[in-house]
Amino acid sequence: MKRALVVTLIMFAVISAAVAQRRGPGPGFGRFSDAANPPQAKTETEKKILGVLDAMVKVNEMYANVPMGDGRILRLLTESIGAKQVAEFGTSTGYSGLWFSMALEKTGGKLTTFDIDPGRIALARRHFQQAGVEQMITIVEGDAHQTIGKLKGPLDLVFIDADKEGYVDYLNKVLPLVRPGGLILAHNTNSAPDYVRAVTANPDLDTVFAGEGNTLGITLKKR
Repeated sequence: MKRALVVTLIMFAVISAAVAQRRGPGPGFGRFSDAANPPQAKTETEKKILGVLDAMVKVNEMYANVPMGDGRILRLLTESIGAKQVAEFGTSTGYSGLWFSMALEKTGGKLTTFDIDPGRIALARRHFQQAGVEQMITIVEGDAHQTIGKLKGPLDLVFIDADKEGYVDYLNKVLPLVRPGGLILAHNTNSAPDYVRAVTANPDLDTVFAGEGNTLGITLKKR
């Protein structure tokens, strides 16, 4: 019950922030932004991870497969529900995985992340090593539509950020593995209309949209 309440409060905060961002600041207030209000490290581990995240963007902005604000939402949701088992489809350069790692370092959890591109995997592996979090992350190389069979449930949280036409297939295959009360997150949902229909028409799920551009789908698997 306590966990469900925490998730509800977090989702409310995320939605409120998204609405405020669209409306703009009220009278007498400056516009808030992630760049102007970056996360503050509480521990040396966080400081190291944040340092790698910052360096990645400075080397190449394309290394950030999600905006900083969306990355912070990933971390916030993962840590708030005490996630132990997280799966990610679309490792890319490891940017989103590092946000997950900040939460998993607190919860004692693990991330299993899938990607088909050897070059991106090599970059991600290097970034994980630089941040000192490689021990909590398993990278699965290959077509995730096939290698998804390596996943074992129950999963606390899933993040989908891969081939947009494949979102529904990922959803159908992973949904049975997600525990009741678990979360399924999907990035760039504006490019995956079939997925949006699937998660909003299923009575077993409840979905809100937040993040930059309001395109980060946050889906709760109902209890």
